Amino acid sequence: MGTYAASSQTLVVYYSRSGQNYTSAGIVNLKKGNTQVFAEKIQSLTGADIFRLETVKNYAIDYHECTQEAKEELNAKVRPALKADIDIYKYDTIYLGWPCWWGTMPMCVYTFLEAHDWTGKTVIPFTTHEGSGWGSGLRDLKAALPKATIGKGLAIQGSKVSSSMKQIENFVKGGK
Repeated sequence: MGTYAASSQTLVVYYSRSGQNYTSAGIVNLKKGNTQVFAEKIQSLTGADIFRLETVKNYAIDYHECTQEAKEELNAKVRPALKADIDIYKYDTIYLGWPCWWGTMPMCVYTFLEAHDWTGKTVIPFTTHEGSGWGSGLRDLKAALPKATIGKGLAIQGSKVSSSMKQIENFVKGGK
C-alpha cells in the first residue's frame, strides 16, 4: 500500500463516536468509531496532519440516549464546546469527516466550522452512515462555508468502512 502525495498543507479533521452504534446488524459496541477509522485511513494514505474534534461534554455511551441528546442539540441549534481547536490557517486542503446524525453533521462540527475563516480553503468531505448517505450534510456544509471550495466527497456505510480501503484509496486519489 502506497502513500499518496500530500503537502504539509493538508489536514484531516473529524468527529467520531465510539461506544454503542447502530448498524444493519443491530446495536454494536465500537472501541473506535467508524468515522475515526475512515479519517485514519485518509491520513495514512496522504501523510496529512490529523485532528479529532472532541466535545467537552461527552455524549451518552448508550446509542438511544446519544441519539436523543443529538436530536435535542439539533433542534436547539446548540454549538457544543470543544476540548481543543486547531489553527487551520496554514492548511490549503482539509478533509472533513463526520457521522451522519439526524440527517446532517453533528452540532460540534458546526462549532468547529463557525470558529474559522474558510476563505480560499478546499474542503473534501467524508461521512459515515447506516443508510442515510449524506442526508442534508453536504448541502449544509456548502451553506456553512460559502467562501470555501467543497470537493467531491465520499459517504460510506459505517459498518463497511473497515472493508472499504480500495474505495477510500480511489477517493483520496480523486477518482471513484
